[in-house]
Amino acid sequence: MAGKTKPGLPASALFLSVEGVEGGGKSTLAQRLASRLRREGRPVTLTEEPGGTAAGKVIRQLLLHGDGPLAPETELALFFAARAQNLAEVIRPALLRGEVVITDRFTDSTLAYQGGGRGLPLERILAVDKAVTGGLRPHVTLVLDLPVATGFSRLKGTDRIEQEAERFHRRVREGFLRIAREEPERVVVIPADQTPDKVFEAAWAAVSARLR
Repeated sequence: MAGKTKPGLPASALFLSVEGVEGGGKSTLAQRLASRLRREGRPVTLTEEPGGTAAGKVIRQLLLHGDGPLAPETELALFFAARAQNLAEVIRPALLRGEVVITDRFTDSTLAYQGGGRGLPLERILAVDKAVTGGLRPHVTLVLDLPVATGFSRLKGTDRIEQEAERFHRRVREGFLRIAREEPERVVVIPADQTPDKVFEAAWAAVSARLR
């Protein structure tokens, strides 16, 4: 079974990430999963990246809505700074309490966006990841996949990263699909160009199979 419990975590702890290209419906799916799990009697902590903490929200504003371009290395450092704070304040404490933690984006997004999209070496990203997260990965990752053009047609506004050229976002999509090919035991790809109910059904099947 994918996503073995990390040493030191209660058996009931489940770490779930929702990933994918722009316009895939990640936030909506994360909220629906949290609601369903709570109805099932499971305690749930819902968070997002960048964000999830007061410091993370400041970093999010700089990353997505700041003036002027940021160097890829600056983006990388800021995303991991937000992640470190999210881990310290939100994710690790909730997992230690035996909760289900759902995060809207985690390290896979950094590999896809700053690695695939920006072209930073994956080895460099993984080295920073090891220092910040200790190699922590979600027990299960749901990648909402759809053509880039379809995703953009759903956006109601655009932030600094969403404004990147289509070729950038195609590289990001391939980055996610590469991760899924390499880690099929953890990563579940769900076509997001179907109804929200169908997306949720597929996601719930993947999550419920991993509940203890």
